[in-house]
This record gives sequence, structure tokens and C-alpha cells, in this order.
Amino acid sequence: MDRKVILVTGASAGIGFATAVGLANKARLLLVGRHPERSRAALAAVRAAGGEDAQMLHADFSSLDGVRRLADDVRSCTKHLDVLVNNAATVVLRRTVSADGYETTFAVNHLSYFLLTGLLLPLLRVKPASRIVNVASDAHRSAPLDLKDLQNERSYSVLRVYGQSKTANILWTQQLAERLKDTTLTANALHPGVIRTNLARGNGFAVDLLQRFAGLFMRSPEHGAKTSIYLATASEVEGVSGRYFSNCREKAPAPHATNPDIARRLWEISETLTRFSYP
Repeated sequence: MDRKVILVTGASAGIGFATAVGLANKARLLLVGRHPERSRAALAAVRAAGGEDAQMLHADFSSLDGVRRLADDVRSCTKHLDVLVNNAATVVLRRTVSADGYETTFAVNHLSYFLLTGLLLPLLRVKPASRIVNVASDAHRSAPLDLKDLQNERSYSVLRVYGQSKTANILWTQQLAERLKDTTLTANALHPGVIRTNLARGNGFAVDLLQRFAGLFMRSPEHGAKTSIYLATASEVEGVSGRYFSNCREKAPAPHATNPDIARRLWEISETLTRFSYP
């Protein structure tokens, strides 16, 4: 009866939903969605796929207080976590700021990962060999971080800003793995592929239409979920940490995403912005 417990964020659609369905009969699932209607439909589908005891939680990842409330909700649902899949992400066409005053893409795609994982570390430490799986992207390859302008106040390009958030995911994953090296906890990042999702939904009719057209040439969310499921469950990656994967194989990230000095500085900045230090 001591089933594994897996938390998947961004599980109401796209890669997160496909990940949840793929894990439905492998563990007790705690899922996180933002939109109530899509969340209800996703939960019903996951339960129909074999995850009868799955639960759906709700959070707004653009709010640090929202992330803190989510962590409280998770603690009320379980005494341990075996896997945390950080999947929730956004793309914002024009620069906006979060409730905390941070550029929205950076807030959702990096700061929420950083804070939620830190808040849930005590649950992840309960069982041996727990795993942290961070969905990044090869979009990082053309987007090195500018630590002096993480909020992209000087200029804003949607592809560059999204890619920088994914660079941050990889740098943070490596630093997290380094800090966990004396434990059995592991942390890895991945590229899901160029996937047909609703990531850019909400940026206007023209963007939604373009996204639907581009989706004709992209792979399915089910394909995008494969590497997340692999890192969450495969025995061959037990003990492997701080790596970057694509198509269920290790892959070298861009050199600017492997700089330990930048990773340490990003960690320090993230602690300051989230007002949280890891236990």
C-alpha cells in the first residue's frame, strides 16, 4: 500500500497532462493545474487511465505566494514525495510582470521551480532515491543568461526570454545536484522536443492561430512526455544527477548552460528574489 507519490505541475494540458497519463498506473499522482475546467477534465482522464487515486491541486505559478500555498496543499496530501516533475511553464509575447513585480516568464519558468522544489525538499528527503525532474528546452542554446538584466528590462524578445528561462532551469538543476551530492536525491533536466502544446495560449487570436498552424509540423505531447516519464521511473538513471537529457538519452547542453560560477550566482539571486533559502 506504500505507493510511490509523484507530483506533476502543469498537468492540465500538453506535456504535463501526457506525463500524468503515462504515469497514471505507476504511482499515486498529485497533479497541479491552473484553469479549473481544464483541470477537471484532465483529472477525469488520468483517473480513467488507471490513476484512480489521483488528485488535482491548483496554483498560479506567477505568484510566489501561490507557490507557497501549493506547497502547503501538497504537505496536507502526503507525508513524502518520490518524484517531483517541474513542468509548468509559460510564453509571454510582450513583457509583463508578476504579482511580485518580476518579469513573468522568468517568474513562472524559473522562480516557481526554485521555490516549490525548496519548499518540498523535506518531503523528497523522506524516502531514499527520490527524483527531481525539470522540464527545460533546447531553446536555451541561443539564450545565455544576462545576470545584470534577468528581468529583461532593457529589451524584450519572446524567444530569447523563453530560452533564457530554460537556460536558468539547466544551470539551477546542476547547482541543485551539486548541493544534493551527499544524499540519494537526484535532479536532472530535459528537452521534451519541439512539441504541439498550448504554451503560448492567451497572447491574442493571431498568436493562437499561428500556434495551431505550427502545431501541424510538431510532435505530440505524448512524445514530449517520454523523457519526463523516463527520468521519473527508469532504473538505469537511479543515482544519475545534474545531467541534461533528450529522447531519453543524456545530451550535452550549450556551454553557457554549464558554467558553475553563473549557476552559483543565479542561485544566490533566486534566493534573494524568492526570500527563501534551501533547508
